[in-house]
Amino acid sequence: MAPKRKRDASPKGLAPGEPLKRTAQAIASSSWGWVGSEATDTDSISQEHLETTCGLSKWSTHPFCRNKFAKLPPRKEKELPKPRAHINGEIEEDIIVISSDDDEEDPSCTKKSCKNNPNCLNYLGQKKWEDEDEARKIFNKIVLVGSNPAQDARDADLPVGLKNLGATCYANASLQVWFRDMAFRSGVYHCQATEESADKFKDSPIFQLQVTFAALQESTQSVFNPTKLVESLELRTTEQQDAQEFSKLFMSHLDTEFKKQYNPVLKSLITDQFQGKQIYGTICSNCQSVSARDTDFLEIEINFKNNAKLEDSIAALLQEETLSGDNQYLCSTCESLQDATRYTELASLPPVLHFSLLRFVYDLSTMERRKSKHSISFPTTIDMTRFLGNAVDRKSASSSTKKSEGNLYELRGVLLHKGKSAYHGHYEAQVFDDTKHSWFQFNDEIVTKIKKLGDDKKPIIIDVEAKEEEKENTQISHNKQRENARKRRRVEDSDDESSSPQAGPSSDNVPPRPTALYSESRISSKDAYMLIYARREACSSSQDIPVPPSHALDVVNALNAAHDKACESYAEKEKQADICFTETRRKVLDIYQSWNVTSNLQKYIVASQQALENWIEQTAIKAAIPSTPSEPQSISIKDILCSHNLYDHRKAANMKRITLEAYNKIVSGTNCVFNPKLTSHDICRACVEESFLEKLYRAQHSLHVADFDACNTDIDLGSYWISKPWLRDWKLQTPKMHTAGEPDPSPDSGEYLPHVQCQHGGLCLNTSNRTRISIQAFTKLRSLYPAWEPMPGDMELCLVCHGLKNMGEEDRLELRRRADDEKSKLKHMYENALNGNISLLSDVPCALVPEAFVHAWREWVSQPAEEIRPDRIDNTPFICPHEMLAIDPNCPTDIQGSLVVIQRADWDELAKLYSGGPLITIKRINDSQYTHEVAVCTGCRQQRKTNWVTTEITVRMGKQGSKSLDSTTASARSREPITYMSGARQSKRLRQAKEGVRTRKLTVTKSMTLKEIKVELQKELKIPTICQRLFYEGRELDDNTATVASLQILANDIIDLKEENEIHEVSDSEDAPPKSKRRRDEGGGFHGTLLGRTEGRSSSPPKPAEPPAPTEKACEACTFSNPVDILVCDMCDHVFA
Repeated sequence: MAPKRKRDASPKGLAPGEPLKRTAQAIASSSWGWVGSEATDTDSISQEHLETTCGLSKWSTHPFCRNKFAKLPPRKEKELPKPRAHINGEIEEDIIVISSDDDEEDPSCTKKSCKNNPNCLNYLGQKKWEDEDEARKIFNKIVLVGSNPAQDARDADLPVGLKNLGATCYANASLQVWFRDMAFRSGVYHCQATEESADKFKDSPIFQLQVTFAALQESTQSVFNPTKLVESLELRTTEQQDAQEFSKLFMSHLDTEFKKQYNPVLKSLITDQFQGKQIYGTICSNCQSVSARDTDFLEIEINFKNNAKLEDSIAALLQEETLSGDNQYLCSTCESLQDATRYTELASLPPVLHFSLLRFVYDLSTMERRKSKHSISFPTTIDMTRFLGNAVDRKSASSSTKKSEGNLYELRGVLLHKGKSAYHGHYEAQVFDDTKHSWFQFNDEIVTKIKKLGDDKKPIIIDVEAKEEEKENTQISHNKQRENARKRRRVEDSDDESSSPQAGPSSDNVPPRPTALYSESRISSKDAYMLIYARREACSSSQDIPVPPSHALDVVNALNAAHDKACESYAEKEKQADICFTETRRKVLDIYQSWNVTSNLQKYIVASQQALENWIEQTAIKAAIPSTPSEPQSISIKDILCSHNLYDHRKAANMKRITLEAYNKIVSGTNCVFNPKLTSHDICRACVEESFLEKLYRAQHSLHVADFDACNTDIDLGSYWISKPWLRDWKLQTPKMHTAGEPDPSPDSGEYLPHVQCQHGGLCLNTSNRTRISIQAFTKLRSLYPAWEPMPGDMELCLVCHGLKNMGEEDRLELRRRADDEKSKLKHMYENALNGNISLLSDVPCALVPEAFVHAWREWVSQPAEEIRPDRIDNTPFICPHEMLAIDPNCPTDIQGSLVVIQRADWDELAKLYSGGPLITIKRINDSQYTHEVAVCTGCRQQRKTNWVTTEITVRMGKQGSKSLDSTTASARSREPITYMSGARQSKRLRQAKEGVRTRKLTVTKSMTLKEIKVELQKELKIPTICQRLFYEGRELDDNTATVASLQILANDIIDLKEENEIHEVSDSEDAPPKSKRRRDEGGGFHGTLLGRTEGRSSSPPKPAEPPAPTEKACEACTFSNPVDILVCDMCDHVFA
């Protein structure tokens, strides 16, 4: 028994509420369903047909979607009848109504399904106006130009930030640190103009620094703009400078200015506050004599290795050095070279101690600055007693467990450089503010309260801000922190406003210390480049906040007053905007709640979806802004128009129609108009006719193919040959050969003719590309292609082709002998004509022949049995109607690709073998220019070079420095005849091979852009467009939008191509330096600024090519580095020669 056939699974059907997806197909068919039935030519296209193509006619299947934002009339509650029992025992109260047409929205109306529906206006952004608060925000954002200045008001809990003027973050970071030094701030405030500079004082850096400090102290805005200070220092705002160098130079400038003051406290302010003293000495191991000198310092420079500690690095700085061997010391007492010990001592320390971490080093291998990514840890509190004095004192202090309060320093600031490279990055500061008793992160305009110090990597918070609800856990937290205090922890930033008692003001009115609780805490950083410590006794003493000078405070008060006035003005604008918003929202709601077209009988206008969205989102709001004169806001609907400025049916998906009444409200109520204003009668007929013909072609083509297949029978009664590839393509539903708006190529056109007809005009031998069709099928195709003349099916094969195919061995040998005979007679032409070798043609009569003829002749000589022998020489294209030359033999671009030079003897031999002409004779005497009997016709030559549609240009590419591509040589090249120097001239092929020059032929049109040429070269040469530099007649072509016509490139011209390697950014990794790279431009540093002139020296690293004069010289006795201009060594008193 046969197995039972399985039944097909029944369809599951649609889910409840899911629309049947027939809309797209139905709309497509309805928009053009009239093609071929109601209209068979363009004259029969009616206005209704035009509207149908845009989905606007009564035949359109687009539904009229209900307006979801329309106001619904209030419903009257009907009195419900009393529940009645039914026969089955149910009562009406038990019946659940699942849905109602009145309550439920149309499930077929969705944003996706109605995307192309001109009758649906439900998804144009109306929801923004439905929510009043959201609409008010959008309205105010457009009406109130600019941000609310009240948002720039200063937060009482945060300090003021400084505006970054481009690349001035390095200065901002230092200024925030200096401002928080009360003694320094007070000194800046007390600085006064001297008699000599009274008139220019307000333009001086000192006054602008006073204004900056006063703004940081008294400004009511959150950010201050230090433009005037930067301008007074003449800093370049677009160049990032070295922050440590800026600090040194600015301090030096301030020290100079302070010393001009009459107040003795100010004269020594920099010295008293920041300057310490260290001693450099040398002890002779033989006589124990000591040679020592003391020097002042403003900062201690720290060299460090990875994972170093600050204390260890300070100890290494003070480590004694033994001078022995080749490095012996010339003792003045012993008067001979002796072993010695060199030492460094810290004699005294300033109240504010700066440690300059040498984060940026100069790499001699690359001759560039490099940022060290070594990590260094530093304590929040450091006892400097163990580093003061001589080695014995330091050892004694290190062994003592008692700390000296006089030399106990607390961390007050950390300057950071964020970034991997020394040439780019960002400077920030982390500073403790005494007035607010907290740590803050200063990132230019952004100031934040922080709890952690250091880098942004795996932070471990060293303290937690106390909260009221966590008071009961305070003691437990403190115990755990003390337990982990000795552990080295990496943290990000710091805010020692912790939950310790010192976090806020104490009962004794003693200001809290930033690191009182966590004195043993350590911070690790890979970005810190400057550490600022302050002596604890100075931190503990209560300091009054300095009062800014009146002239600086006046500037700040003026800024505060201007800010207050701007806030008041903005508040008034907000008040007016609120009134305007209420009225505008009422009008907009009224329009879009009633703008839907509900039937084809209503009058309507067509707008684009984008235009309606713009009206809802912006234009209706902009039009509400009072203006004089009150011109209407124009909303473009270009996105639904064609090139004829009429409605484009191909953009019907973006069309929306609204009632004429709603549009009139838009014009009168919101002062907006759609531009241009069109009606439904303005659908472009020309564009519709173009699409109509294409769709009519597709509809009729399938009928033609069906008729052809039906009548292509009885081939034996008569037939014709046709191209098989053409027939296969033509029978497709959409032939590949078809181009919109153009007739299909006939079976005997272009590429299809060789499938049937050979080069001799007969039937080709190859049968794989041709087939026979019946007479009836031929008649059908002939009606479509009247000019087609096919070959009968009984036509004989081409006798010539057949003869060549069946040629005997003797005939082949005869052709071979004939080709070899011509080759031997024309040996010089065969070997040299096409490679440009004219070295043997000096003082020899020559002639010009077409390059195409030589190519065809060489191919025939190489394969005489397979290739066809050229029949004649044609030089007529190079002779103008005036019987003069249309080319210049001395211009390479005229010759290359068109003509070649041969000996006159070869021409005479060619004249015996081939017909043609005329003869063009030339001669070159002593490697000079060619002479020619026939003159050059300048006008015809210029016309031939410029009047072309397509031409083949030569792209010449070579190695850097090759003579052929030398821009200076190329710039000397002109369109005038070229003069050849004396001496043997190498062939073009040998010359280019020697210089590494490659050439490529490229076919171009006048409309091609330079960008398109580069794309073609990228395909051909595999050189990215970004690496291509093109030159024409010595000038670089750098406008990618320029066309060949605008560049005035002539026919058969030459363009030079240079390949440039992409310059990659220098690796930021210090462990993997790049193998080779272009040396960076170090820039001018502070040269040309006030600080550079004050210092009197350049701050830029030396350039290897031009090493600067040495600024130091080593003592030959003690090897100490001394200034170059001194006569006696500062260390050992050795007299320099």
